[in-house]
Amino acid sequence: MPERGTHRTQGAEGEYYSGEGLETGALRENDSTCAESYTRTMPIPTPEAAEKAKHALRSLSPAGRGSAKTVRVRAGGEDAIVPKEAFELLLDILEQMSNGNAVTIVPVQAELTTQQSADFLNVSRPHLIMLLESGAIPHRKVGTHRRVRFDDLLRFKDADDRTRREVLAQLAADAQANGMGY
Repeated sequence: MPERGTHRTQGAEGEYYSGEGLETGALRENDSTCAESYTRTMPIPTPEAAEKAKHALRSLSPAGRGSAKTVRVRAGGEDAIVPKEAFELLLDILEQMSNGNAVTIVPVQAELTTQQSADFLNVSRPHLIMLLESGAIPHRKVGTHRRVRFDDLLRFKDADDRTRREVLAQLAADAQANGMGY
Protein backbone atom coordinates (compact mmCIF):
# COMPACT_ATOMS: atom_id res chain seq x y z
CA MET A 1 0.00 0.00 0.00
CA PRO A 2 1.28 3.53 -0.66
CA GLU A 3 2.71 5.47 2.26
CA ARG A 4 0.20 8.29 2.58
CA GLY A 5 -2.96 9.30 4.40
CA THR A 6 -4.02 9.21 8.02
CA HIS A 7 -5.30 6.68 10.48
CA ARG A 8 -8.77 7.17 11.85
CA THR A 9 -10.56 5.23 14.52
CA GLN A 10 -14.22 4.30 14.56
CA GLY A 11 -16.45 6.30 16.83
CA ALA A 12 -20.17 6.15 17.40
CA GLU A 13 -22.56 5.51 14.53
CA GLY A 14 -19.96 4.67 11.90
CA GLU A 15 -18.01 7.94 12.08
CA TYR A 16 -14.24 7.94 11.82
CA TYR A 17 -12.15 10.51 13.63
CA SER A 18 -8.50 11.38 13.26
CA GLY A 19 -6.09 10.54 16.03
CA GLU A 20 -3.95 13.13 17.83
CA GLY A 21 -1.36 14.79 15.62
CA LEU A 22 -2.98 13.54 12.43
CA GLU A 23 -5.13 15.18 9.79
CA THR A 24 -8.47 16.31 11.19
CA GLY A 25 -11.94 15.62 9.88
CA ALA A 26 -14.67 13.01 10.03
CA LEU A 27 -15.88 10.40 7.60
CA ARG A 28 -19.28 8.78 7.72
CA GLU A 29 -19.56 5.13 6.72
CA ASN A 30 -21.48 5.88 3.51
CA ASP A 31 -19.16 8.64 2.24
CA SER A 32 -17.38 7.91 -1.03
CA THR A 33 -13.88 8.81 0.07
CA CYS A 34 -10.79 7.02 -1.19
CA ALA A 35 -8.74 4.91 1.18
CA GLU A 36 -5.78 7.26 1.03
CA SER A 37 -7.72 9.83 3.05
CA TYR A 38 -8.15 7.52 6.05
CA THR A 39 -5.45 4.88 5.95
CA ARG A 40 -2.15 5.03 7.73
CA THR A 41 1.08 3.37 6.72
CA MET A 42 3.91 3.42 9.19
CA PRO A 43 7.34 3.65 7.63
CA ILE A 44 9.76 0.75 8.00
CA PRO A 45 10.90 1.05 11.61
CA THR A 46 14.45 2.06 12.43
CA PRO A 47 16.49 -0.50 14.40
CA GLU A 48 15.92 1.64 17.51
CA ALA A 49 12.14 1.72 16.96
CA ALA A 50 12.13 -2.04 16.33
CA GLU A 51 13.96 -2.60 19.63
CA LYS A 52 11.50 -0.35 21.50
CA ALA A 53 8.60 -2.25 19.89
CA LYS A 54 10.17 -5.57 20.98
CA HIS A 55 10.48 -4.31 24.57
CA ALA A 56 6.89 -2.95 24.57
CA LEU A 57 5.60 -6.24 23.14
CA ARG A 58 7.30 -8.23 25.92
CA SER A 59 5.87 -5.86 28.54
CA LEU A 60 2.33 -5.72 27.15
CA SER A 61 1.79 -9.29 25.93
CA PRO A 62 0.70 -10.70 29.32
CA ALA A 63 -2.15 -8.16 29.47
CA GLY A 64 -3.49 -9.36 26.12
CA ARG A 65 -3.54 -13.05 27.06
CA GLY A 66 -6.24 -12.89 29.73
CA SER A 67 -9.94 -13.51 29.26
CA ALA A 68 -10.94 -9.93 30.08
CA LYS A 69 -12.89 -8.08 27.41
CA THR A 70 -11.02 -4.81 28.03
CA VAL A 71 -7.51 -3.71 28.99
CA ARG A 72 -6.67 -0.68 31.12
CA VAL A 73 -3.85 1.38 29.62
CA ARG A 74 -2.08 4.32 31.29
CA ALA A 75 -0.94 7.05 28.91
CA GLY A 76 0.14 10.54 29.84
CA GLY A 77 -0.90 10.04 33.47
CA GLU A 78 -4.46 9.03 32.57
CA ASP A 79 -6.08 5.62 32.41
CA ALA A 80 -8.00 4.49 29.33
CA ILE A 81 -10.10 1.38 28.91
CA VAL A 82 -9.25 -0.25 25.58
CA PRO A 83 -11.35 -3.02 23.99
CA LYS A 84 -9.39 -6.26 23.92
CA GLU A 85 -9.66 -6.43 20.09
CA ALA A 86 -7.97 -3.02 19.77
CA PHE A 87 -5.28 -4.02 22.27
CA GLU A 88 -4.62 -7.25 20.35
CA LEU A 89 -4.25 -5.18 17.17
CA LEU A 90 -1.70 -2.99 18.99
CA LEU A 91 0.22 -6.16 19.95
CA ASP A 92 0.15 -7.31 16.31
CA ILE A 93 1.50 -3.93 15.18
CA LEU A 94 4.27 -4.06 17.80
CA GLU A 95 5.17 -7.59 16.69
CA GLN A 96 5.46 -6.52 13.06
CA MET A 97 7.48 -3.44 14.03
CA SER A 98 9.84 -5.55 16.16
CA ASN A 99 10.45 -7.70 13.07
CA GLY A 100 11.31 -4.59 11.05
CA ASN A 101 8.10 -4.57 9.00
CA ALA A 102 6.00 -1.57 8.02
CA VAL A 103 2.28 -1.79 8.80
CA THR A 104 -0.72 -0.33 6.97
CA ILE A 105 -4.13 0.05 8.59
CA VAL A 106 -7.10 0.15 6.22
CA PRO A 107 -10.74 0.13 7.40
CA VAL A 108 -12.64 -2.68 5.65
CA GLN A 109 -15.26 -0.28 4.25
CA ALA A 110 -12.55 1.85 2.60
CA GLU A 111 -12.74 2.38 -1.15
CA LEU A 112 -9.46 1.96 -2.97
CA THR A 113 -8.30 3.22 -6.33
CA THR A 114 -7.52 0.65 -9.00
CA GLN A 115 -3.78 1.10 -8.41
CA GLN A 116 -4.14 0.59 -4.64
CA SER A 117 -6.31 -2.47 -5.31
CA ALA A 118 -3.81 -3.93 -7.77
CA ASP A 119 -0.97 -3.31 -5.31
CA PHE A 120 -2.90 -5.10 -2.54
CA LEU A 121 -3.58 -8.13 -4.75
CA ASN A 122 -0.03 -8.02 -6.15
CA VAL A 123 -1.30 -7.94 -9.73
CA SER A 124 -0.92 -5.43 -12.54
CA ARG A 125 -3.46 -2.65 -12.86
CA PRO A 126 -4.58 -3.89 -16.32
CA HIS A 127 -5.19 -7.36 -14.84
CA LEU A 128 -7.23 -5.82 -12.02
CA ILE A 129 -9.30 -3.84 -14.55
CA MET A 130 -10.00 -7.12 -16.36
CA LEU A 131 -11.17 -8.67 -13.06
CA LEU A 132 -13.41 -5.67 -12.39
CA GLU A 133 -14.92 -5.63 -15.87
CA SER A 134 -15.55 -9.40 -15.79
CA GLY A 135 -17.50 -9.00 -12.53
CA ALA A 136 -15.06 -11.08 -10.48
CA ILE A 137 -14.66 -8.13 -8.09
CA PRO A 138 -17.49 -5.65 -7.47
CA HIS A 139 -16.69 -2.00 -8.05
CA ARG A 140 -18.35 1.31 -8.72
CA LYS A 141 -17.48 4.26 -10.89
CA VAL A 142 -17.01 7.81 -9.66
CA GLY A 143 -17.06 9.75 -12.91
CA THR A 144 -14.53 7.89 -15.02
CA HIS A 145 -12.67 6.43 -12.02
CA ARG A 146 -13.30 2.98 -10.56
CA ARG A 147 -13.46 2.44 -6.80
CA VAL A 148 -13.17 -0.94 -5.09
CA ARG A 149 -14.23 -1.60 -1.52
CA PHE A 150 -11.49 -3.14 0.57
CA ASP A 151 -13.85 -5.78 1.98
CA ASP A 152 -14.65 -6.89 -1.60
CA LEU A 153 -10.91 -7.23 -2.26
CA LEU A 154 -10.52 -9.30 0.91
CA ARG A 155 -13.36 -11.63 -0.15
CA PHE A 156 -11.85 -12.03 -3.63
CA LYS A 157 -8.37 -12.67 -2.21
CA ASP A 158 -9.67 -15.25 0.28
CA ALA A 159 -11.60 -17.10 -2.45
CA ASP A 160 -8.64 -16.93 -4.83
CA ASP A 161 -6.23 -18.19 -2.14
CA ARG A 162 -8.62 -21.04 -1.28
CA THR A 163 -8.86 -22.04 -4.96
CA ARG A 164 -5.07 -21.96 -5.31
CA ARG A 165 -4.62 -24.18 -2.24
CA GLU A 166 -7.19 -26.68 -3.58
CA VAL A 167 -5.48 -26.81 -6.99
CA LEU A 168 -2.07 -27.22 -5.37
CA ALA A 169 -3.37 -30.05 -3.16
CA GLN A 170 -4.85 -31.75 -6.23
CA LEU A 171 -1.58 -31.39 -8.15
CA ALA A 172 0.37 -32.85 -5.23
CA ALA A 173 -2.11 -35.76 -4.96
CA ASP A 174 -1.85 -36.40 -8.71
CA ALA A 175 1.96 -36.35 -8.51
CA GLN A 176 1.90 -38.85 -5.63
CA ALA A 177 -0.56 -41.10 -7.47
CA ASN A 178 1.70 -41.07 -10.56
CA GLY A 179 4.86 -41.78 -8.55
CA MET A 180 6.48 -38.45 -9.39
CA GLY A 181 8.04 -38.19 -5.93
CA TYR A 182 6.56 -34.88 -4.82
